[in-house]
Amino acid sequence: MNGSERRRPKYAAIAEDLDAKIKSELYEPGQPLPAQRELSAAYGVTLMTLRQALQLLTERGLVSQQAGRGTFVAAPKASYSLGSMQSLADDLRAQGHAVETALLGRSRRRPPRRVADQLGVDPAVPALRIERLRRLDGTPAIHQVSWVPAVLADALSDVDFTATPLYSALAAAGVVVQSARERLSPGVLTAPLAKHLGQPAGTPVFLSDRVTLGLGDSAVVFDRATILGELVEIRTVRAATSLSMHWTSQRP
Repeated sequence: MNGSERRRPKYAAIAEDLDAKIKSELYEPGQPLPAQRELSAAYGVTLMTLRQALQLLTERGLVSQQAGRGTFVAAPKASYSLGSMQSLADDLRAQGHAVETALLGRSRRRPPRRVADQLGVDPAVPALRIERLRRLDGTPAIHQVSWVPAVLADALSDVDFTATPLYSALAAAGVVVQSARERLSPGVLTAPLAKHLGQPAGTPVFLSDRVTLGLGDSAVVFDRATILGELVEIRTVRAATSLSMHWTSQRP
């Protein structure tokens, strides 16, 4: 063993070994790792050292530690391009993921003041509210509420949003989408949404507020997407003259 190998912390070597086993699918996504005491005995280290290794894997997004249940191999994370004018679901399908959409509600109601401000509409005039749940490869991953101004509501009244993306429905109605602005922020899962996404309230999430603009910079959609933080992360690619951002997987 050379000097650098002797100086390498044991927990780092254990993390690399478990990393390799996960990537070779010896441990599959959703599968629990052996109990910590079993792993520490197998590697001949203390529980503290083993836990340092698991923390490294957690930071890499390869495992999730669930209190009282154990350590589980994380599912591969999807990527969502922030620079694309495609819908979120279309972006994910383009990567080969199976995306299912469940329509949780469609109604006309007065928009909250913040939504009306984003759309540039009168909050006293009912807008079309579309609530959907996205399942990614069978797992609930994204809760999405879209608001469409009243002037466009009639054209979307009979659309099957479980099969037709909102952007496609707008295009069919003659709406030309030319740009969008999107704001991302960290948050936690609220109790009302916890039942839809199958995670406890307080689970980390990303909140995406997106305003889609048509010709003349008139707002045609306001979206609030709640995205499970355990499934996705944000990465950036920097070049000399540009910066691109996208949701992506921690796993290669």
